[in-house]
Amino acid sequence: MSDSALLSDHAKEVIEQWKSRFPEGRERSAVISALHIVQHENNGYLTAELMNAVADYLDLPTIQVYEVATFYSMFQTKPVGRHNVAICTNVSCMLRGSDEIVEHVEEKLGVKIGESTGDGRIYLKREEECLAACCGAPMMMVNHKYYENLTTDQVDEILDGLD
Repeated sequence: MSDSALLSDHAKEVIEQWKSRFPEGRERSAVISALHIVQHENNGYLTAELMNAVADYLDLPTIQVYEVATFYSMFQTKPVGRHNVAICTNVSCMLRGSDEIVEHVEEKLGVKIGESTGDGRIYLKREEECLAACCGAPMMMVNHKYYENLTTDQVDEILDGLD
């Protein structure tokens, strides 16, 4: 049995859609999208077995897949909370109060940056260098949705609304 047998039919379908967007011989370009779908289907994190399966399916050396998965902050290689919260701390957000937002969220959730809540509900990602929404600083991303011009009251409302 090949490693790619670990991938769901849906994941393979999504990967094939992405592979078709690139010229023949450039299927490696689909690795980020492949890792996204596999991570999504595995409760928000990648295992070595799943990264091996992606490498096998895309006919890539495993090291190339591991390099991508460990370089980008959007990928997790250990179990994390089901809701992914990232607070931008780059200069624009910092000047508009992101340090206070981070402190507030850590206190509210009882975890530090890089940790998940004890109930597995929220993962507070490590500091994000930039989430590319400087005009809306301070901002955070929750499950890939942007929230801008934040106040601590707005943050509380957003976090309290997560199941």
